Amino acid sequence: MIVDQLKNIDFYKTLGIGDRYAKAIEWLKSSDLAGMEDGRYEIDGETVYASVMSYATIPWEETVYEAHERYTDIQYMISGTEIMSYAPVHELVSSCPYDPEKDVILFDDPNPGIRVSCRCGDFVIFFPWDGHKPRTVNGKPSGVRKVVVKILEK
Repeated sequence: MIVDQLKNIDFYKTLGIGDRYAKAIEWLKSSDLAGMEDGRYEIDGETVYASVMSYATIPWEETVYEAHERYTDIQYMISGTEIMSYAPVHELVSSCPYDPEKDVILFDDPNPGIRVSCRCGDFVIFFPWDGHKPRTVNGKPSGVRKVVVKILEK
């Protein structure tokens, strides 16, 4: 897991395989994220793509940990605030089998993990070995706009 602000994102361009992170980062920096409608945006086919979403945060007890086997997430806060929790996948107990079509495994686990307060301009990178629990209330319920960029690792 990496937590930082968009102003520092260029530092991470050389992570991973080939130029996938560089493509994701250039898209984040050059796009009018606030003006985008919710939905999926192709960056480099199935190798790098983004989903813009809007939702209201919910209590920590109502959210679940998730992880992905094939993709890394860059979760960037366009507006609003939320808590994103992190726990290593090997410390979590799954609540259902891995779904290869959606590349997701869910964990109904009370592990408190590490909780990170994320605000407009912040991003978090979750790798396949990182369980993460987004959408959590940060003090009081909030409307959130966020983009999740998916980067194929395998």
